Order: sequence, then C-alpha cells, then structure tokens
Amino acid sequence: MLYDIKLALDYAFEAPAAGARQILRAMPLNIPDRQRLITGAVSVAPLPSSRVDRFDFFGNAVTEMAFSEACRNIVISLDARVEVTAGAAPVAPASTLHELQEQIRALRDLGSHSPMHFLAASRYAPEDPAIHNWASGHGGGYRAVSDIVSDLGQAINTEMRFDADATTVDTPAAEAFAARHGVCQDFTHIMIIGLRGLGIPCGYVSGYLRTLPPPGQPRLEGADAMHAWVCAWCGPDAGWVEYDPTNATFAGTDHIVAGYGRDYADVAPIRGAIRTSGGHTSNQSVDVIPVGS
Repeated sequence: MLYDIKLALDYAFEAPAAGARQILRAMPLNIPDRQRLITGAVSVAPLPSSRVDRFDFFGNAVTEMAFSEACRNIVISLDARVEVTAGAAPVAPASTLHELQEQIRALRDLGSHSPMHFLAASRYAPEDPAIHNWASGHGGGYRAVSDIVSDLGQAINTEMRFDADATTVDTPAAEAFAARHGVCQDFTHIMIIGLRGLGIPCGYVSGYLRTLPPPGQPRLEGADAMHAWVCAWCGPDAGWVEYDPTNATFAGTDHIVAGYGRDYADVAPIRGAIRTSGGHTSNQSVDVIPVGS
C-alpha cells in the first residue's frame, strides 16, 4: 500500500510568545521488509531560530525547533509518502511464556531494539496490581506468547469502551482501566502494563492508521488522527510483533509506523514549551491518503 501522509499543527497565542521550543516525532520510519519512506519533509512557519533534525536512541526521526523571536502563531507541517508492504503479525513460531523467561535471561544485547529496554515499568506504564491481576487470567507458562498477546488485546477491546472525551494525554492508565473507557493511548498503555506484568517485553508504537468513512459518505480532509498500538517480543524466532487493541488485530498494511518507545513519553508526536503571558489554542489535522485507490 502506498500512502500520502499530511500532518498540520497550528498554535495561536493570545500574546506574543517571547520564546518557544518544540520537538516533533511524527515522520514515518524506514523499516526493512515492512515500510519504506519514499519522501518526507517538515516545514515550519515562521522559520525557527534553530532547527536540528536527528534520530533518537530508538531510531525515531526527531525535529527540534527553537524560536527566539516573539510570534503569535506557529504552524508545523509534515508531508510524506510511504510504502507499506507488510504488517507485523507473527510469521514464525513464538516461544512459550516459560521459554521466554529463559531466553530473556540469556540476552546480552543492549542495542536500541533489545527486549531488555521494554521489561521495566515506565512513566506512562507503571506497575499496577489491578491490571497485573486481570492480565494474569490471560497468560500461561506453556502458551505461545503471540497467543497471549492476541488474547489480552482482544480482552481489552471487548471490555474497554472507546470514548474520545473520557481521558486526556495525562490520564493514568489505572484510571482509564478502572472506568473501562478511553482512547487508543489508554488501550495501549493498559496492554503494555498487563504484558510486562506477565514478563513479556513490550512497548508503544506511535503512527498513523488508514481509516474509512462510513458507507456512502465522503472522506473528510484532515479528519484522520495519529494512532497507537503495542509491540511485543515473542522470542528469538518470532521476534517483535505488533498488536492494535483498539481494533483487536495484529498490525497490518493499514498501520504506518512513526515511532517506537517504552511508552507515550518516548514517542509523543509533539512536545514543547512556550514563554508567554497569555493563553494559547492549538489545532491538529491528519490525512492518511491511499495513493491510486
């Protein structure tokens, strides 16, 4: 599948902002045998006083911008064309949970994709006894880890209600779990906490998802959104798989990866700070456009 990705972020300040700094992590990644970034560009208006484009520890594309001149409006635009040729469902036999523990103990790799970085609790995915106890009902020492991932993801999809107004970026996963509602970020963090409680290395995937309008209705420009799902290590043969609990499916060619991390803190699409005496508003629009369909 070939996609054009368009992201626009618009910040308007009541009073001129004397200083601002933004960090963007939203460019689709190059992933061998899975996803190819054909073209990609980030434009900013007004031009920042300084800009650095780099890759972080996990290999995510980062654009850092600093504004020293006072401004009332900042617009950040991303345009990319990406080809997705495969999903991230299991393609080789997964280890059992019992085998996985022995395999983790034998690991010596500390590179950016090492499962060792994805075992411990993190800022948005802390240890939580209620989620751990709930997840334990879906795990077993002699079951394939990929089956546990799928079962837990389907359980979250069944028991949780998607509600775009129920939570914010900073709502704790435990709160969303107790209320049994939230958005893709909440579903993903709950699944990460549950899998880590079982001893399965897992992390957060930030990206884009192709969405389809209701039958008979036109596609609305800018109405798509960034999405989140889970990556989990299923042993040395199966490697990393990706599961989308919001849609109860392994990631397919409709899932476009922009970043990997331990949780949302590592891959927030935009993060920053401003210095101003007034309030501000922000607007975001996302388009995921299949090319040639």
